[in-house]
Amino acid sequence: MTPVAAITPLTTLLLVFAALLGLVIGSFLTVVIARLPHKESLNTPSRCPKCAAAITPWQNIPVLSWIMLRGRCASCGERISVRYPLVEALTGTVFALVAGAAIHHTPDTGVAAALLLFVAYAIFASITIALAYIDLDTFRLPNALTLPAYPLLIALLIAASLASGDWAALLRALIGAAVLWAFYGIIRLIRPDAMGGGDVKLAGTIGLMLAYLGWGALAVGAFAAFLFGGVFGIALMLARRAGRKTAVPFGPWMILGAWFGAGAGNLIASWYLELVIP
Repeated sequence: MTPVAAITPLTTLLLVFAALLGLVIGSFLTVVIARLPHKESLNTPSRCPKCAAAITPWQNIPVLSWIMLRGRCASCGERISVRYPLVEALTGTVFALVAGAAIHHTPDTGVAAALLLFVAYAIFASITIALAYIDLDTFRLPNALTLPAYPLLIALLIAASLASGDWAALLRALIGAAVLWAFYGIIRLIRPDAMGGGDVKLAGTIGLMLAYLGWGALAVGAFAAFLFGGVFGIALMLARRAGRKTAVPFGPWMILGAWFGAGAGNLIASWYLELVIP
């Protein structure tokens, strides 16, 4: 069994810091989600889309400002989408969970490797959260997010393996990236109407990050994407809100499956192997 880092005041402080960092990053992600698909600048100050009033610093406090403003613009009363606090809260939660997982593995990998893994998976979380919402809005997974993820995440995983000495995990990650990218690529060649190019590019990143954790994480995460997406599609058809030819973005289900695989994939795979191979 993998040694578990003791729950100490320092550990608690680190988790709180990770959550707060996630809230701040989540606030930035709301800007990315709103502007990137329209190729708008990410550097211009935020303004109310109705009255063009500038958003003051206190109105930009993640989650809390939305609650204090009761979900409305302070100047004109225009409703502010609940998506903003949801993205912020989700990012903060995921960052805390990633930090907890990194701390859990600290006795094996060392502090430097754990920190590098936290950064890698926090960046992966940020990219996938933004991509999920953008795909829901536009049915697109922009190259501006999918392509830079490869060199950035590979570099961080190389650094983590250098710090921990776990080169097998890095090799597994590179193989996983190639395998999942090829799998989605073949589906796109056979059924170009069923799989977008952005899905193929995202698949390689998911394969990279899941396989680094283990083959079980990769297998379960890849399968879960089709399971979750299929169940959702069937539910829509049963509710008569979609037909067999209705387009449904698949990126969010790939991402949900990936995080399910990251969190529970190795455990589920071990349980399954013990069941079929007594």
